[in-house]
Amino acid sequence: MVMDYILIGLGVIFTVVGILGCLLPFIPGPPLNYIGLLLLHFTSKYQFENKFIIIWALITAVVYGIDMVIPVWGTKKFGGSKRGVWGSMIGLVAGFFFFPPFGIIIGPFAGAVIGELSSGKNSSEAFKSGFGSFIGFLTGTILKLIVSGMMTWYFFKELLIN
Repeated sequence: MVMDYILIGLGVIFTVVGILGCLLPFIPGPPLNYIGLLLLHFTSKYQFENKFIIIWALITAVVYGIDMVIPVWGTKKFGGSKRGVWGSMIGLVAGFFFFPPFGIIIGPFAGAVIGELSSGKNSSEAFKSGFGSFIGFLTGTILKLIVSGMMTWYFFKELLIN
């Protein structure tokens, strides 16, 4: 019984941090949400079907992989460089801490543009590739939020309804 409370408490922590991880690039959001589901599954009272656990493991792996590719694709599609991608990630973190909540949107774009300008691109090219980096980042973030949001919903639905 005590172990169940520990697993539930850890599951809640992993779930909340997983949602935050969808917005912060240095925290792997969906994998943490998945661990939260597993922790709840390992309690004696709350059980998910094995098929459910396997499907969410696959979804988590696919989304995690796609999230690694989308920002690079967006940046390359719009003529960007690695500095644009890095600038976008650094801009996100800076925006999150210094200009919440709008910094999460403005930061990646501004960071990507600054990154591109630092690589010697003119302002027109920098804005274009910065926009591509931002679109890639935004697409990945939305995808992660959808998946993590669904896992969070299943976690709390199981915890509170059953």
